[in-house]
Amino acid sequence: MKKFLSVLMAGAMLFGVLTLAGCGDTTTDTGEDTTTTEDTTTTAEFTTVTEGVLTMSTNAAFPPYEMTDDSGNIVGIDAEIAAAIAEKLGLELEILDMDFDGALAAPQSGKSDIVMAGVTVNEERQLVLDFTETYANGVQKVIVPEGSDITSIEDMQGKKIGTQRGTTGYLYCSDTVENGGFGEENVVAYDDAIAATQALNNGQVDCVVIDSAVADNLVATNPGLTTLDTEYTNEDYAIGVAKGNTALLDAINAALQELIDDGTVQSIIDKYIPSDGAEADTAGATDEAGATDEAGATDGAEADTAA
Repeated sequence: MKKFLSVLMAGAMLFGVLTLAGCGDTTTDTGEDTTTTEDTTTTAEFTTVTEGVLTMSTNAAFPPYEMTDDSGNIVGIDAEIAAAIAEKLGLELEILDMDFDGALAAPQSGKSDIVMAGVTVNEERQLVLDFTETYANGVQKVIVPEGSDITSIEDMQGKKIGTQRGTTGYLYCSDTVENGGFGEENVVAYDDAIAATQALNNGQVDCVVIDSAVADNLVATNPGLTTLDTEYTNEDYAIGVAKGNTALLDAINAALQELIDDGTVQSIIDKYIPSDGAEADTAGATDEAGATDEAGATDGAEADTAA
C-alpha cells in the first residue's frame, strides 16, 4: 500500500513538474510574441538613410533658398527649415549638394531622405516622389539686361531663354507655344541659376526665367540686369520624399506644421526675403555656390535658425 501511495505521489509530482514546464513554455512564447509586436511597431516608425541623421539633397546654387557661404557651408531658407525639422525629429541634418536633377532623384535611389531645392509639385514629380504640405510660395520672374527689347512675356517669343535644368521654369518655357511655352529649341538649360545669369551677361541668351527670390538676388549682385514687372508663373514649394515612404512623410509634415504654426518658417523666410523690400541679410552668392556634386557641411545651415 505504501509502495502504491509512493507511486501515486511520484506521478503527481511528475505531473506537477510537467505542468510547470508547460506554463514556462507558454510564458516564453508570449514573451516572444510581445517582442515581435514591439519590433513591428518600431519598423512602422520612420527610418532614415543614416540612423540619427536627416539627409537632404539640394542644388546649392539657388539663392536665397540654398547657397554656400564664404566658409563653404550650405545656408539659405531651405537649409534652415530643414535644420529646424531635423531638430524637431531629434535628428542631425546632413546636406548633399548636387545638380538639380540629381537632387530630385536622390530620395528615390536612397541617397537622401528628402529633397529641398525650391521644388515645385507637379504631376510628373508626383509619379516618383511624395510631397509635404507647401511651406513657401515661388513666383517665376524674367531677368533681362537693362534696356532690353523684351518688356513683356509676349516679347520672349523667338528669343533665347536661359533656365536652370530640371526646374519648372525650364519645363514651362520649353513647352510648345500652344501650351504657353516658347519651344524647346529656344530654351537653353544650365546647371544652376548662377550659370544661366552668367550666360545672360555674356550675351549667350536674351533673358533668364527663374524663381523671383533668386532673380532678385541675382539682379542685386549683377549690375546692368533687371526683371520684368510681369510674373511668369506662380507656384508652391514643398519637400519631396521617396514614393511610398509614408512614415517619414507624416513625421516631416507634423514637424513642418508645428514650425509653420509657431512662426518659425515665416521668420526664416523673412530673414532672407524681408517683406518690407529691404535688402536681405543673406550669405553672398559667390562662385562657390556653383559647385556641384559635393557633400555640404551643415553647421552653417543650423546656425541662426529661428526658434
